[in-house]
Amino acid sequence: MAEKGAEGPAKAAPTAAEQQLLRRRKELDYWKKNAARLRGRNLLTGLSIGAFVVGMFSYTILSVKQEKIMEELDGEVKIHINRGPRTSANS
Repeated sequence: MAEKGAEGPAKAAPTAAEQQLLRRRKELDYWKKNAARLRGRNLLTGLSIGAFVVGMFSYTILSVKQEKIMEELDGEVKIHINRGPRTSANS
């Protein structure tokens, strides 16, 4: 039994730097394994946000165009009111 202890030195607990290095290696292995899945999720998120922005921009532009049409109609109405008979209501 005494010979077994003399064969090799006892393993000491890893230092803080060694623990940090091991933790970092585990993190790198995790990211390497899951990089494709993460890239796919990022792509899906990016496309979703992009679609939302394009939709909002299109809606805004369409709304502004409709407002211009309403302004034109209001202008035509004002012309017809001015050409109509003068009463106490429209003078």
